[in-house]
Amino acid sequence: MRVLVVEDDSELAEAIGVGLRREQLAVDVAYDGTTGLDRALFTGYDVVVLDRDLPGLHGDQVCAELLAAGSRSRVLMLTAAATIEDRVDGLSLGADDYLPKPFAFAELVARIRALLRRAQPALPPVLASGDVTVDPGRRLASRAGLPLDLGPKEFGVLELLLAAQGRVVSAEELLERVWDEMADPFSSAVKVTISRLRRKLGDPPLIETVSQVGYRVPVRS
Repeated sequence: MRVLVVEDDSELAEAIGVGLRREQLAVDVAYDGTTGLDRALFTGYDVVVLDRDLPGLHGDQVCAELLAAGSRSRVLMLTAAATIEDRVDGLSLGADDYLPKPFAFAELVARIRALLRRAQPALPPVLASGDVTVDPGRRLASRAGLPLDLGPKEFGVLELLLAAQGRVVSAEELLERVWDEMADPFSSAVKVTISRLRRKLGDPPLIETVSQVGYRVPVRS
C-alpha cells in the first residue's frame, strides 16, 4: 500500500520513510504543504501522514483542500500541539486520526495500518485463494501451509491481487499502489515481479494474465 509523508523536518521525514519501507509500504516524502498537496491530489495514496505546522501551505489547509477535492486518502495528522482543542480542530478539518509529537514509531505504524484497513473495502483479516493465504497485519504469506519467502514488492503485489477478489488489476495500478514515485512507469518492474512471484508460488499456477488488461487471481474456495 502507498503512503505519503508530509513533514518539514527532513531528518524526521526520512526516518519515517525508512521505517515504513521496512514495514513493506511504498512511501513518498514531501517537505512542505504545497508540494504535499500537489502530490496527494495527483496520486491516489492510501494514507497521508500530514504534519500540521508546515511551511508553504499549513497542514490545516492541506487537509481542507484534500477534503474539498474529494480525496479518498486517509489523513493522519501529526503535531507538536497536544491539547484537546488542537486534536478537535484537526479532526474537524477532516483528518481521520491525530498523533501528537513525540510519538513511538510502533504506534505510528499501528495507526497507519488501521487507516489502511479503513481505506479499503471491508476485507477479511486474512486474504486467501485456494491454498494460498496472506495475512497483511502480520506480513505473512503461505501456500498449502508452508511459508512463502516474499520480498516487499512480491508481497505487495500478491496482497493487492488477493484483495481485488477476482477483479483484473492493471500493471499501472500495481505500479502506483505497490511502488513509490521513483518507479519508472515504462520499466518492466511489474512484469519481473510477477514472474518471480509465480516461481515462488509454484504449481498449480495462481496468477492469471489477462492480455492487454492486467493480472488477476481467481476467487477459489
